[in-house]
Amino acid sequence: MQARSALFDLYGDYLRPRGGRAPVAALVKLLAPLGIAPPAVRTAVSRMVRQGWLDPLRMATGPGYSITPKAARRLDEAAVRIYRTGRVTWDGRFDLLVLQTPTARRDRQRLAVNLSFRGYGTLDEHTWVATRASEDVDMLLAEAGVRYERFTAAHAAGTPGAMGVVRRAWDLTEVGRAYEQFVAKQRPLLAGVTVRSGDEEAYAARFRLVHAWRTFLFRDPQLPPALLPERWPGTAAASFFDRHAARLRPAADRYVEQCLDASNRTARQKGR
Repeated sequence: MQARSALFDLYGDYLRPRGGRAPVAALVKLLAPLGIAPPAVRTAVSRMVRQGWLDPLRMATGPGYSITPKAARRLDEAAVRIYRTGRVTWDGRFDLLVLQTPTARRDRQRLAVNLSFRGYGTLDEHTWVATRASEDVDMLLAEAGVRYERFTAAHAAGTPGAMGVVRRAWDLTEVGRAYEQFVAKQRPLLAGVTVRSGDEEAYAARFRLVHAWRTFLFRDPQLPPALLPERWPGTAAASFFDRHAARLRPAADRYVEQCLDASNRTARQKGR
């Protein structure tokens, strides 16, 4: 688990509901159970400041960092998809983007990651399609300096034709297999975390569960049910995730509060 990715998970899942800010000492303490060393945390924080995800601030407990408005939007959008609090609907139309792709390989990769996160898949090198229009895709492409045309399209063959487009844009067989592997890998790890486990153990297990589930934000466009294969593995995987994420949440929250309180106590003692 990379420190930068873990920090996104930490802020999105635990710190965003608590004001989106925390002292450095708490960040270090909260990532320690995941095997992430303090220097890696501080390096990742500095990188996220440069990229506009975090702002440094002086807290009563010492130096800390808060999420920027840009980060808040990204984390809130991710939370809606991770916990599926928004209803997936479809009006039968696709959002179609025809891009003049960047020449630099790194820029193409970054653009592909950002479009995939927003639910777009590729029909060819220049054409991206989604079943729901992203609200900020125009801003994303403008900031990337990418020239493009954007269309709203409906398939003349109706749902069967639309399903053909979906299967061209995404390898649903591969995504379904990934969901099955997710459950198979997580089940034995979570089975060992019971009501007798400590808060830190429950927190680490839940953190890893959410971290693994979060990767599907870049792989699964969360298609409307009408366009999914029968017995879609993502449905069973989502139920598995919801059940264990909810089961471990109280203990994980207690551990987060303990770490934040410990940082506060340490700062007060130093201030005496």
